[in-house]
Amino acid sequence: MKYSPIAHHRRSIRLKGYDYSSAGAYFVTLCVQDRECLFGDVVGTEIQLNEYGNIVAEEWTKTAVIRPTVELDEWIGMPNHFHGIIVIVDPIGTSSDIVGATRRVAPTCSGVNPCGPVSGSVGAIIGQFKSITTKRINQIRNTPGKRVWQRNYYEHVIRDERELNRIRQYIADNSAKWDIDREHPSRAGRPSPQQSWMDI
Repeated sequence: MKYSPIAHHRRSIRLKGYDYSSAGAYFVTLCVQDRECLFGDVVGTEIQLNEYGNIVAEEWTKTAVIRPTVELDEWIGMPNHFHGIIVIVDPIGTSSDIVGATRRVAPTCSGVNPCGPVSGSVGAIIGQFKSITTKRINQIRNTPGKRVWQRNYYEHVIRDERELNRIRQYIADNSAKWDIDREHPSRAGRPSPQQSWMDI
C-alpha cells in the first residue's frame, strides 16, 4: 500500500511544543511488540532477564556512557516492557537542579529541516536505543527486520522531586507486583488493580 499522510497518520503522544532536548528528567516506558514476554520471567518478586533482556539492560546502561549530557536514574527491564528515568543534563549546569522543564521550543519543519527527533532529545535517544536492541536481538534469533518494540513509547516529564521519588518507587516495585501488572499476559483486556504507569 502506498504511503498516505492521511491514512498513515499516527497521533503523537508527545507534549505539543515541548523541547525534549531541554534539561530535565523524564519517565519513559517502552512495550514489546504484541506484549510478548521476550525479555525473561519474574521469579518470586525478582525479574530474571534472559539473553534478550540482558541486551536491553546492557544497551540502556550504555546510554549515559556514550552521551555526556545524559544520566540514568531508576530503571527496570520487565518480561514485556521497560521502565526508566532518563535525565538530560544541561551542559552548563548539573543534574541536581534540572528536574522539570526549563524551556519550551516548538520544532520547525521544512524541506531543509525535516521533522524528526532532535539530536540529543529523548526521542532521538529512545529511537537509537530501540534500533540497536532490535538489531542485536534479531541477529541472535535470526529474524532480520522483525519488530521487537511497539511503535512510539510513553513518556512523562517529571516536574519535581516528590514526583521523581514516587516514580522511582513505582519502578522499584514493578517486579514484585508483576502478577497484577496491567502488562501481565493474564490481564489482557482487563483493568489492573495496580497503579498504572499511565496514571503516574
